[in-house]
Amino acid sequence: MVRRIFWMTVGAGAAVWAMNKANEATRRLTPDSLSGAAARGALHLGDTAKRFALDVRAGMAEREEQLRADLGLDGTAVVEPPRPAARRAIKAAPGRAPVAALPPSRTITPHVIASTPRQLEQRRDKHP
Repeated sequence: MVRRIFWMTVGAGAAVWAMNKANEATRRLTPDSLSGAAARGALHLGDTAKRFALDVRAGMAEREEQLRADLGLDGTAVVEPPRPAARRAIKAAPGRAPVAALPPSRTITPHVIASTPRQLEQRRDKHP
């Protein structure tokens, strides 16, 4: 007899629990509840995106400040006028005779470079 009452109580409790869960599920799945959940999710996503954009802007401003300081664009750098480059002769490779080096006056300019084999032959004929 006691066992029957125990199992009846357990059964009734399980039925009440199951009914409450079913009612919660039906409330959660109503159109108003679903639209409210979607709106809350969209607001949360918007807030997250806004915080991310603010973090990116702050990082960009910090990095720009670092670059300006490194490059001296913030007014702290002392700029010296450029010095003319000294002309130096090309020296021969170690172990080679100095004759192997090109003379310092001989330079290759764009008008000397030939773009076709025929132009190369013509230039060779003009310049021995």
